[in-house]
Amino acid sequence: MLQHGPLLERLLAGDFICQITDEDAYRHLSNEQTQQDINHYLRPLNRRLVSNDDNTVFFLGYHELNKAAREQLSSQFSLTVQSLLPLLEWLQLVQETLGRDSALTAGDTIKLQEFVLRTEDNQSLRQRLNQLASDRFFNSQSEQLDNQVKLIFRRLKEHGYLLQPHQDRQYYVVTGKIDYLIDVIRFIRDEEQLPVDDTPSQEALL
Repeated sequence: MLQHGPLLERLLAGDFICQITDEDAYRHLSNEQTQQDINHYLRPLNRRLVSNDDNTVFFLGYHELNKAAREQLSSQFSLTVQSLLPLLEWLQLVQETLGRDSALTAGDTIKLQEFVLRTEDNQSLRQRLNQLASDRFFNSQSEQLDNQVKLIFRRLKEHGYLLQPHQDRQYYVVTGKIDYLIDVIRFIRDEEQLPVDDTPSQEALL
């Protein structure tokens, strides 16, 4: 199990591993024998390796939903719900601003300057972006569009939804954690009846 040590540490720390964030680790986790080895090691910890429906991202789940696991999941779920609406609004905003026909998915590229220029030319999009940037999840104190956009994208990078391949180039690649997020949104909408509106734009997104 030593060969999987660094990978296990990342997973236990809460990392989401996809082909974008770490192609080599993703390939290892896609191997059935590796999955069995990792799950065998994790069993005493009541954890197991799981992936989203499309197998684009790997992360850890619980093996059995005992009391401790339920309490931890409840805490994580509360945090997810708090960030859910601003993230959903950001997904919609990107889709509308860049004229995309479908929701973002792992591997998609977003050019920051293109997003800024298109938002500048549309008063409605600017107002929505301003409101989004001031949400406590992003917590922007600036009224400048360029600064707001940079902060939003930086926060999304910090949370693992975006990857910036080159620090000196302002473009970002969507990671598999976005696919996980959309699965969570769909689950909440369909199963938990939490406040995800059934507006036409959200229906198209999901």
